[in-house]
Amino acid sequence: MSEERTLEKVKSCAWWQSCRKETIEYCHTCDRCQKESRSTGKKFGLMIHIEEQKSPWEVVHMDWVTTLPPSGDRSDNSCLVIVDRYSKTPIFLPCHKDDTAMDTALLLWSRVTSHTGLFKNIMSDKDPKFKYALWTNLHRLFGTKLSFSTAYQPQTDGLAERMIQTLEDMIRRFCAYGLELKGSDGFTHYWCTLIPALELAYKTSVHYSTGQTPAMLEKGWNPRLPEDTLRKDLIEIPPTALHGTNAVQVELSGELENKHPTFPLSLIKPNQPADKKLFPLRNPIPLTVPPVEQNEDKKIKKVIKERRLRGKNQREYLVRYRNAVYEDEWLEESEIPDSDKLLRKVRHERRPQA
Repeated sequence: MSEERTLEKVKSCAWWQSCRKETIEYCHTCDRCQKESRSTGKKFGLMIHIEEQKSPWEVVHMDWVTTLPPSGDRSDNSCLVIVDRYSKTPIFLPCHKDDTAMDTALLLWSRVTSHTGLFKNIMSDKDPKFKYALWTNLHRLFGTKLSFSTAYQPQTDGLAERMIQTLEDMIRRFCAYGLELKGSDGFTHYWCTLIPALELAYKTSVHYSTGQTPAMLEKGWNPRLPEDTLRKDLIEIPPTALHGTNAVQVELSGELENKHPTFPLSLIKPNQPADKKLFPLRNPIPLTVPPVEQNEDKKIKKVIKERRLRGKNQREYLVRYRNAVYEDEWLEESEIPDSDKLLRKVRHERRPQA
């Protein structure tokens, strides 16, 4: 109960000259209320100011994205995000959510510190034991002895968390339309193949707080980019009728005709068409339609094993069907429906054990 509620209860049965003052004082000094009531106001103490750095890669912010599907040859299901506090340069490293502090230290040793050198401080929301083990293992790889008197600072801010939101948005925008580049043979559904391109895109974009690109602040120059880039726009679907106050019916055509035409308003947003005179090359690309479900009679039960084709950088997988009438068959990854899920176990078994 609050002070005002207690005061109203008291007034309903009694009153004296200093009734309000003494009732509020009684509530303020109640031992049980002070211990058990939830604090809803501002926290005590001053905000801790993080000293701004004068050169890149002195202080970094580190966090993990752990809500990603398995991807790549190692079935990576997480992404380590490292952000330089000075230049705002990000580094995205696919990894596993169950990686130990030693696994993370080896990842930093092999992929990061060879370019940036050793950091002065790592800010992370991980528990102190993990950070202690990470620092210890990283210094052990460098052959140095660690002293936490100057390096260890437990405070953090939202820089890595904000970078994670940006990374998730970028991955979602590309994964939704199957635009992930696989190599010489087309496309795939692995988010980890997007990481180098997304990292380059962010490094060459102007950051609002610095007025410069992260690459310019870090290296003094911006990387060269290809002149021609693919423009991906959503198809324009004109609404035809409103259903109640929270749904709309749209006009679908072509490959989308078999889809239900009514969508909730939360999935609809206005499309801003480009001026053809100003942007003559900006042509919308049709929305990719998911493949039709496989016939239940010939649905794949599991992937038994894999093999690499001689003289080709390509793999085939031996699959077993649910219906025993069909014999086991070797198929390419592109021929396996829902291949990401079916191949997860095979890739996990192929992953070297630590």
